[in-house]
Amino acid sequence: MGSTTTYVEENTSTLNVSNRLPWVGLLALAMAGFVCILTESLPAGLLPQISQDLHVTEALAGQLVTLYALGSLLAAIPLTAATRGWRRKPLLLLCITGFLVFNTVTAWSSIYVLTLAARFLAGVSAGVLWGMTAGYARRMVPEPLKGMAMAVAMVGTPLALALGVPAGTFLSNFVGWRLIFGIVSVLAAMLIVWVLWKMPDFDGEPRGERLPLHKVLLSPGVRPILAVVVAWVLAHNILYTYISPYLAVTALGDRVDVVLLMFGITSVIGIWVVGMLIDRLMRWLLIASITVFILASLAMALAIHQPLIVLTAVSLWGLTFGGAATLLQTAIAKAAGKSADIAQSMLVTAWNLAIGGGGIVGGLLLELLGSGFLPGSLFVLLLPALLTIVFARKSFS
Repeated sequence: MGSTTTYVEENTSTLNVSNRLPWVGLLALAMAGFVCILTESLPAGLLPQISQDLHVTEALAGQLVTLYALGSLLAAIPLTAATRGWRRKPLLLLCITGFLVFNTVTAWSSIYVLTLAARFLAGVSAGVLWGMTAGYARRMVPEPLKGMAMAVAMVGTPLALALGVPAGTFLSNFVGWRLIFGIVSVLAAMLIVWVLWKMPDFDGEPRGERLPLHKVLLSPGVRPILAVVVAWVLAHNILYTYISPYLAVTALGDRVDVVLLMFGITSVIGIWVVGMLIDRLMRWLLIASITVFILASLAMALAIHQPLIVLTAVSLWGLTFGGAATLLQTAIAKAAGKSADIAQSMLVTAWNLAIGGGGIVGGLLLELLGSGFLPGSLFVLLLPALLTIVFARKSFS
């Protein structure tokens, strides 16, 4: 591997002596995740402005979110498979450049179809980025620090949801939605410089070690993890997508912003806790996270007229979900070994399917049973996920 091998050996030696993380590189990955989640989520808070500016209905403006998710969903597995022999740093730069270009097009486009195309291609960039982030972070550190490195690399996601999206929505009232997307493009440009300046590079997966997709899927431990991903993320998105209708039947109906802020803050705390403990207690963290989520959702269902209990339950929900991506990505990276990037792309696909499913299943439950039933319904998904973690011990060790 030449200079790359030298870097890894030197860096690993330093880490073994000082027990310190390569913060500059890991935070660059976190920043990439921050840009990715901002790009994905911003339209949800800007729909009225976007629909008015593009002369379409809010429902059609909402398809900017759908096309992004579709791009991620369709691209994650095939493009990760196609690029697994590429060096990691150029591939990372290509993904970030995608965010720069396609957010810029979104900011300038006055043609609805062109905007949709830009959103789809931004989603393609995201699908490849999420497929490689976990493996990149884990290769930067020795074995005892791999989980903590993952937690640092993933911190951009809850920060984007807790701070970036609300800030972008607020600022758009003063500067317009197009400038907000322009700011995200500037962040991407700054990140390109950051990666070129300080990011280590690694070889891609050698041709002789590339397992076919079906063999990765059949690797011991991979399928139980994917099943937990679908159940957990589906349950989360059923409730998160329709949190406003749920809160409307509580005493917190006019404080959705405060509730989501509490969720965001506790999510950040959750990923910090996971980062501290994951290398020693990953399986127990998974069991505790889903158990507490079950209890929180039941509390939200049974104490619907007790605002303090509801707010506490939402905070616990955020605390348990903040580290979900880190826990699940670490588990599947361990299970897949050298095929970690392909397994991660499968996780990304399962995650996006669950996000889309949350909107559909939650909408059906909302229409059939009412918003007050949503939290209690999650038990049907979360209990099997918990039992899978308990009994498929090797998958989550």
